[in-house]
Amino acid sequence: MEAPTERLEAIVQKMAGTEGPLRISPMPGGASTREFFRVELPSGERAVAMFVPDANRSDEIDKSNGKRTVWPFLEVRALLQERGVRVPRLLGEACHEGLILVEDLGDDTLANYLQQHPEQRKALYQSAVRDLAEAQRVLDPLPTDSVVRSRAFDEDLLRWEVDHFREWALEARGTHLTAAQAQTFAEARDYLAATIASWPRHFVHRDYQSRNLMVRAGTKQPELVWIDFQDALLGPRVYDLVALLSDSYQAFTRGFVEERLDEFAAHAKLDASGRARVGREFDMVTVQRKLKDAGRFVFIEKKRNNPHFLPFVSPTIEKVREALTRLSDIPELASLAEVLDARCPSAS
Repeated sequence: MEAPTERLEAIVQKMAGTEGPLRISPMPGGASTREFFRVELPSGERAVAMFVPDANRSDEIDKSNGKRTVWPFLEVRALLQERGVRVPRLLGEACHEGLILVEDLGDDTLANYLQQHPEQRKALYQSAVRDLAEAQRVLDPLPTDSVVRSRAFDEDLLRWEVDHFREWALEARGTHLTAAQAQTFAEARDYLAATIASWPRHFVHRDYQSRNLMVRAGTKQPELVWIDFQDALLGPRVYDLVALLSDSYQAFTRGFVEERLDEFAAHAKLDASGRARVGREFDMVTVQRKLKDAGRFVFIEKKRNNPHFLPFVSPTIEKVREALTRLSDIPELASLAEVLDARCPSAS
């Protein structure tokens, strides 16, 4: 379904409570099907209209509790705001039209901001780690009826994501595993899925990385604002740390990553053994998440005709290799490293 550009102005006027003319311009999108428009109101204030073509537009009432069905974006946004996490202000919503209106946070994602201010990288990532640790604290426990509690990184989802790598990063590109390699891959996939799914579960943003954190600069330390949180679910405490510190769009030294893991452990008040477990969990989830990411980048090119993410496939697989090196004592994962070496030769 195409964005209702002809009706967008009327809808936004109604949501914003204005009848004056608006200036509306499309904004670059990401990997999802959502579309974004920058809106300048007659007052001079700017806002962002988000169009969700595949969203449920009905004002259905959940028969189990009598409550109105709410978009996950709106429900999670309200939860995060209530618990003190900085998220975009909601200016209006017309879900039946597939639209919501939020404050305009500008164009400074963390990734964009650091291109102009690389000297602030350490301070901003320290803030991101601190904010994540604090969010995990204040979001425990979650409301019993929260949409976040209704979905989780269980074995099925974790296994599917690893298979996504095989389907798209390998087979869709003409690379097929031998019978022995396929068995090795399946054993590694099952080991990762079962192990990660067995850990305690916490609130997970799911894509807590440099393109989903907005930087609001001011006279004090710049503030980080969370976006793209509508897919939040339950999962391991390190999942968002992996998204942040094994980010496909960034390169870090191992020392930088270890320092941030130290800080996370300190914020979470973990002892030395707890910190060691965080490091081990981080490497395990890096393997699982980065395999999925590499497959997803190819999927987006093949199915949505968007090649923008292809340059990140090889660097992402390299992050898997690095984590597997640190996990070489686990037989199932040591064998996976051999499959990657055979089927995904290193670019270096």
